[in-house]
Amino acid sequence: MQVADINARIAAIKNNDEEINRFVDEYKPFIASCTEKLAGRYVRYGEDDELSIAMMGFVEAIKAFDGTKGNFLSFSQNVIKRRLIDYYRKEKRHSNVISLNTYMGEDNEEYDLSSGESLEKYAQDRLGEYRRLELEQLGRELSEYEITFFDLASVSPKQDRTHKICNDIAGFLLSRPDLIKLIKEKRYLPIAEIINALKVPRKIVERSRKYIIAVVIIATGDYQYIRDYVNIGGKGVR
Repeated sequence: MQVADINARIAAIKNNDEEINRFVDEYKPFIASCTEKLAGRYVRYGEDDELSIAMMGFVEAIKAFDGTKGNFLSFSQNVIKRRLIDYYRKEKRHSNVISLNTYMGEDNEEYDLSSGESLEKYAQDRLGEYRRLELEQLGRELSEYEITFFDLASVSPKQDRTHKICNDIAGFLLSRPDLIKLIKEKRYLPIAEIINALKVPRKIVERSRKYIIAVVIIATGDYQYIRDYVNIGGKGVR
């Protein structure tokens, strides 16, 4: 099934519990695959708590998904990851000695299985891996706008005044779903609308175009683990 077909189906069933249950049943292999990637081992329905958590995350994703923001399966995979990480952290708080064989597989020797700190190290290592994967995905999405990470390093604002203007522009765009849609459909920054609304210098907007687009993509995409590195002054991204 194509991405557009899946997104359309989600939009049609998100308020119908019977159809949601049918969709979840169809995608149990996908849910199990997402769970196994995080757990590092084979899991079975009816036996592993992680699968119950993952299924609840999948249903949460169905009900929360916005079809204008990308691919449902990618979105649901991120929701499942978040819920499982929350679950593992909760498990750590309730036990000072946790065997990571439960999460990593029997042959893992990198972690001290007798230490309560081992799960925290595991979680941090996983978070690092998720950031790496998100950066790869971000690189692919930016390439659709002919933007590279090298470009971003070159055009990122260096002066406080320029940085503030870019933050103001990003905040303005995020408050205008119509402009966000325009950016994603037409692959360009609506410079005239920005200048008219904010009365900012055209030169700064043009020079910072790639940086502003990247901030908008991160803020509106499935980039939970790298979003903390973006500052848009009070517009929902730290």
